[in-house]
Amino acid sequence: MTPTARAEKSAAAMLSGDRASAWLGMSIEHVDEGTASLTLTVADHHANGHGICHGGIIFALADSAFAFACNSRNQKVVAQHNTITFIAPAQVGDRLVATAREVSLSGRSGIYDVSVTTGDGVAIAEFRGCSRTLRGTLFEE
Repeated sequence: MTPTARAEKSAAAMLSGDRASAWLGMSIEHVDEGTASLTLTVADHHANGHGICHGGIIFALADSAFAFACNSRNQKVVAQHNTITFIAPAQVGDRLVATAREVSLSGRSGIYDVSVTTGDGVAIAEFRGCSRTLRGTLFEE
């Protein structure tokens, strides 16, 4: 199986049980070994009291992109810790793109950076996720 096929099959296995990402309105645009891109269009129900996208929604989008990137090798992987820096507000109607890329993978520990931008390329947030590999796989190989 090619790395790309493994990543796609891993994403499909994860997505089948990921009710949170679907409920929030996220879609997978791309997945490959160590990378993933997800999108979300900011709706009224994603807005906070200031009328802009709630930071938790932006964090959730980045976290999901991180999850699909770090689980792309058909190994069960979870977050160890994550941080986010908000750069600019996202507005209702903005199409957000979270692009995750692997920075380092050593043993059971990984580091992933996720950039969240608007569809026009405006920087919204930068997220760094640290992962930990568990026992088990997402599907039989």
